[in-house]
Amino acid sequence: MIDFEIHRNPQPVTATEREALLANPGFGRVFTDHMVTIRYAEGKGWYDARVEPRAPIPMDPATAVLHYAQEIFEGLKVYNRVDGKLGLFRADANARRFVDSAHRMAMAPLPEELFLGSIRHLVNVDREWVPSDGESSLYLRPFQYASEVFLGVRPSLEYLYVLIASPVGSYFSGGVKPVTLWVSTDFSRAAPGGTGAAKCGGNYAAGLIAQAQAIEQGCDQVVYLDAVHRRYIDELGGMNVFFVYADGSLATPELNGAILPGITRDSVITLAREEGRTVTERPVTIDEWRDGAASGEIVETFACGTAAVLTPIGRVRAAEGEFVIGDGGTGPVTSALRQSLVDIQYGRIADSHQWTSII
Repeated sequence: MIDFEIHRNPQPVTATEREALLANPGFGRVFTDHMVTIRYAEGKGWYDARVEPRAPIPMDPATAVLHYAQEIFEGLKVYNRVDGKLGLFRADANARRFVDSAHRMAMAPLPEELFLGSIRHLVNVDREWVPSDGESSLYLRPFQYASEVFLGVRPSLEYLYVLIASPVGSYFSGGVKPVTLWVSTDFSRAAPGGTGAAKCGGNYAAGLIAQAQAIEQGCDQVVYLDAVHRRYIDELGGMNVFFVYADGSLATPELNGAILPGITRDSVITLAREEGRTVTERPVTIDEWRDGAASGEIVETFACGTAAVLTPIGRVRAAEGEFVIGDGGTGPVTSALRQSLVDIQYGRIADSHQWTSII
């Protein structure tokens, strides 16, 4: 493993300014004093790992990522635990998914130990930026892009890995409350054989028009149907989805290559099964969802992801009308699973899975 050079910011934000920023950081608007960069070159491997002052990245107009979108990213959080320590949640899973995404995008994979090492070094330098109010946290955004300067359709021979950090509050304005979804019938997030299972920027860029359409319809988020049959639920614009049935069982769309394998999704499946609940990974149609909500068979639906944790879905709107799940509020299963997950992340209860690690 290569050594990291530490170059501290000579003009960090003052303690007073930082305190004011942490009082109401929002989501993805405030950033810490430092970032990590690591470079890669074909034949040389990964080199020049450093923590340095956060600053703009110089970029030639012919940099490959600007033309061919060869880029991947991750998202994870640092939690200010009740024991006063700083903790990560399943960062090893993010490291593995980052490697998987790199392979899918024909990029040089960053070794998992370098990924995890970059996090430890950045957090140790910017520890004072981790907020401690409520469910706030320090959101980490590792990303890697094709940095070679050339025009031509082939994998890049050079890459830049960057890690930045942002103190955040709730993902949705107003905190945890039921959201309304718009069912997109005009656009698809991903298709079989595509990049849906990779965490790459292109997947999200393709969904921005559908998200804009959802907002026009008075909704918070968009939910996608499969690209082939236009019947099966895939996922939201940035989160996986679960359905809770009247008998207490859960279902979630199976990973089919077009759905991102969410780390929160996997954690929810584990926690729900520990509670004695049956969890099935299978195709769920929009008709089953609508009819189940109407008959009372489906009593809750929630979305999940790193940024928003578990978010209840209260209402679903589509071109042919809308339906309400349960009473439109936050159901007891959603609430309990969310609390269990958050309690583990903040160290309030024992972590029997060894999901958390201390920095």
